[in-house]
Amino acid sequence: MAKVKSLIKFEGTLDDLTFYKGEDGYLVRTKGGISKNRIQNDPSFVRTRENNAEFANSATSGKYLRRAVTALMYDAKDPRVTSRLTQTMSRVKNEDVTSPRGLRTVAIGLATAPGKAWLKNFDFNKNAVLESVLLTNFTLNTTNGEIVITDLVPRQQLGTPEGATHVTFSSGFLNLDMATDEKDIELSASVNLPINLTPTTVTLSPATPAGTGQAYFFLKVAFYQEINGTQYPLNNGAFNALQLLEVV
Repeated sequence: MAKVKSLIKFEGTLDDLTFYKGEDGYLVRTKGGISKNRIQNDPSFVRTRENNAEFANSATSGKYLRRAVTALMYDAKDPRVTSRLTQTMSRVKNEDVTSPRGLRTVAIGLATAPGKAWLKNFDFNKNAVLESVLLTNFTLNTTNGEIVITDLVPRQQLGTPEGATHVTFSSGFLNLDMATDEKDIELSASVNLPINLTPTTVTLSPATPAGTGQAYFFLKVAFYQEINGTQYPLNNGAFNALQLLEVV
C-alpha cells in the first residue's frame, strides 16, 4: 500500500493499480493475489482459513457491542473505533483456551477474567479518554450500575475544552450475550451542570437491564456551549468521552 501524492485524486483501477480512498487519504495498491476459491479449498491455506474465521468472529463481536451502545456512542467516538475495538476483541478471543484453532470465540474468551480485562477501560474516543476528561475519583456499583462522583467541582476537576460552558454526565448498564447478540441496555437520566466552582455530587442510576450474558457498565462525559439560553454540542462531540468501565 502506498499513498498518492498528486493534485488529481481519483478512485478506480488503472492497469495493475487500484486507487482508493482510505482513512489515511488516497491510497494505491497492486492488483492480483491468491484467488478466493483457492484460499477456501486449498489444504495449504488451512491456517489462513482459521485466522479468517477468528478475525470474522472478533469483528462481529465488536459490531455487536457498538450497536448495543449506539445511543451513547453516536457523539463520543473517533474514526478508528471500529478497528480498535476489533483488535481488542481479538485479544479477548485469544483468552479462549478450550476451543481448537480456528474456532476460538470472543464469547468464550469473555467467560474468563483475562478476557474481561482486555475490554475494561476501553475508550470509544481515543481523542478524549476518560482519565484526561474526568480528573477525580468515582464509584461504580456493579450490582445495580449506579455511578457516584462525590463533590465534583467542574471547573477544577474536568479537562474542559475551550468554549465549553456546561457538561452532561450519563451512564449505561448493558447485558449482552456475545454468542447470540441478545442484548438489553438501560441508560441513566442525564445530569447537566454548569462548569463552575460549585461542588455537586453526581449520581447516575440506570435501571437493571433484562437479558443474560456479560454485564457492561459505561460512563459518558459530554460538553456543551450555551448561547442565549440554548446548549449546543461542542465541536460535534469531538471532546466527549465514553468509556467501558467494567465487564462482569
